[in-house]
Amino acid sequence: MDLKQIVEKTDTKAGLVFDLTMQALIVVSLVDFSIETLPGLSDTTREILWFVELGTVIVFTAEYLIRLFVADRRIEFATSIFGVIDLLAILPFYLSLGFDLRSMRAFRLLRLFRILKLARYNAAVRRFHRALLIAWEELVLFGVVAVIVLYLAAVGIYHFENEAQPDAFASVFHSLWWAVATLTTVGYGDVYPLTVGGRIFTFVVLIVGLGVVSIPAGLIASALSKARESE
Repeated sequence: MDLKQIVEKTDTKAGLVFDLTMQALIVVSLVDFSIETLPGLSDTTREILWFVELGTVIVFTAEYLIRLFVADRRIEFATSIFGVIDLLAILPFYLSLGFDLRSMRAFRLLRLFRILKLARYNAAVRRFHRALLIAWEELVLFGVVAVIVLYLAAVGIYHFENEAQPDAFASVFHSLWWAVATLTTVGYGDVYPLTVGGRIFTFVVLIVGLGVVSIPAGLIASALSKARESE
C-alpha cells in the first residue's frame, strides 16, 4: 500500500489505524507533560515520564519526516500550519528551549476530523435532532477547539503564576479550575492572578471566553432554522 495514502488518508484500514494511533500518542504525551508539573514526584516516576516523552518524541519525529517525505510540495508542507505545529512539537525536546512548547501538540488533535469522512449519519425525524446533524461537524470542531483553548489557558497561567502562587497554581491540573472558571466567564474569584503577566493573560482568556460561550448557541440556532426550512 502507498505510504502517502496511509499517512494522509483515513479512508483505508491502515490509514485509520495510523491516524488513531497518532491521536492516542498525542493524548499520552499531553498527559505525560501534565503529570510532570505535579509537585513531589519521585525520581523513579520522573525517569519513567522522561522515557515516555522520549518515545513519543521519536514517533512524532518519524511522523514529521514521513509526512515531509511524501508531501507533493515539501516546502509548502513545512511552512503550513500543521507542518509548523508538528515541528514545534518536537523541537523543544531536542533544543532544550527555556519555554516549553509541548502544549502546542494539542492543536494536532484537529486532525481527528479526518476520521469524520468515515462517519455516516441517518436523517432524523425530530427537528432538533436534524439540527444537531446539520451542525454536527461544526459542534465537534468547536468542542475540540474549546478543550484545546482550555488546556492552553491552564498551561499559560501555570507558567505565569506558579512561582508567585505555588499553592494555587501548583500544576497544570490545579490551573485547570482557574481556566474553566475564566473561559466560561463565571469568575468565582477564589483563584486569581497576581503577576502583571498573569493579569494580561487573564484578560486575553476572558475575551476568548466570550466567544467560547456564544458560538454553540449561534450554531444550534442556525441549524434549527435550516431544519425548519427543509421541513
